[in-house]
Amino acid sequence: MTNQATLNKLVSLRLWGMKNAFTTYLETSVDLTADELVAQLTEAETVHRQNLRVARLLKNARFRYPVQIADIDFDAGRGLDKNLFMRLTGGTLIESKENLIITGATGVGKSFLASAIGHQACMLGYKTMYFNTRKLFHVLHAALADDSYLKLIAKIEKQDLLILDDFGLHSLDQNARQALLEIIEDRHQKSSTIITSQLPVSAWHPIIGENAIADAILDRLVHQAHRIELKGESLRKKQKSKD
Repeated sequence: MTNQATLNKLVSLRLWGMKNAFTTYLETSVDLTADELVAQLTEAETVHRQNLRVARLLKNARFRYPVQIADIDFDAGRGLDKNLFMRLTGGTLIESKENLIITGATGVGKSFLASAIGHQACMLGYKTMYFNTRKLFHVLHAALADDSYLKLIAKIEKQDLLILDDFGLHSLDQNARQALLEIIEDRHQKSSTIITSQLPVSAWHPIIGENAIADAILDRLVHQAHRIELKGESLRKKQKSKD
C-alpha cells in the first residue's frame, strides 16, 4: 500500500490525529523504527481525541466567562484560600462528589471563579453545565409545556459538575422550588454542584420558601459543602478605574 493510500484510509476511518502525525512523519523523514512510529501515531490520535472531547465539553458547558485558573486573582484581601482552591480544582471536589458555595457582594468575582473551576473540570474530562439560576428555572418551566422537562432534568443529573450562578436574586415560586428539590435530590452524594450567591447561606431559607422543601434542599446542598466567601471591592469597578 502506498503512503497516499494509507493516508486515504486514515481519513476514511476518521483517524485525524494519526493522519496528521503520519503526514508530518513523511514530510520530515524522521528515522523511526516501526514500533516508534506506531507509538507516535497512537499517541497523536489519543491527544487529538482528548482535545476534541475537551472542546465538546467546553461548548456544552456554556460558561458565562471564558476563563481559566491562570486568570484568577489570589490577592489576600479577597478571602480566597489559594491552597484550598487549587485542591478543589485538581479534581478533588468532583471526585469526592462534594458541593461548593461561593458567596460575596456583587462584582467580587463569584461567577468568574465558578466558571474557572468549571473550565478546569472540562479540561480534566468531567461533564459540566453552567446556568444562570433564574434562566434555568424559566427553561424548566417552559419545558413543562412541551414534555421535555424530564429529559432536561435527566441531562442535568448526568453532569459531573453543575454550576448554578446568581442564586437567590429572586424568591422561588412553587415550580422553581420543586425543580430545585428534584435537581439537588438527584445529585445528592452522586455528583458536585457549585452555587454562587450574593446572599449568605443563612438568608437562603426564605428565598426558597415552604419550610419543608427549603429544609430538604439546604440539608442536601449545604451539609459538608466547601464555602468561599469573597471579599473586597468590585472587580468591575477596579477594572473600570484602570481603563
